[in-house]
Amino acid sequence: MSSGTGITDADGRPVPITVTVEEHLPATVTAGGPAPDAGPALAPRIGIRLTPPAGELVWSSTPEAARELAAELLRAAEEAESAPAGRPVTVEAGELRRGDVRDGDRAMTVESARTDGSTVHVTWKSGAGRSWTQAYAADTAITLKRRLPEGR
Repeated sequence: MSSGTGITDADGRPVPITVTVEEHLPATVTAGGPAPDAGPALAPRIGIRLTPPAGELVWSSTPEAARELAAELLRAAEEAESAPAGRPVTVEAGELRRGDVRDGDRAMTVESARTDGSTVHVTWKSGAGRSWTQAYAADTAITLKRRLPEGR
């Protein structure tokens, strides 16, 4: 990664980031201590180095923890991209696309939309994980709480 990532410090200055794969001795082995017969196995670690103007920050994690961090960053990015634009938008059923969230008391997200002539079959997924399909006339107005950007 480089400083062109869009990551900034609290003052809005770009922060270069370097991600590396490293190997470290396990925490149970201490430098200069007695070595086990076969020698300690090196444990893989992911290194993350941030270099803001105020100084350098260096972190290290296991591959599993790095995956968890990546998943949380992805979830937060998707949430930020789907944040409401201020007010609901109304589209025709034929224009629905995966990821659209219906306006209402309960979260309903479009899983898929298939057009069959003048009918659109929309598969919705609730916040509780239940899915169901409803049929609409293609020109039926559907009010959305939020919509992912085009091409997502």
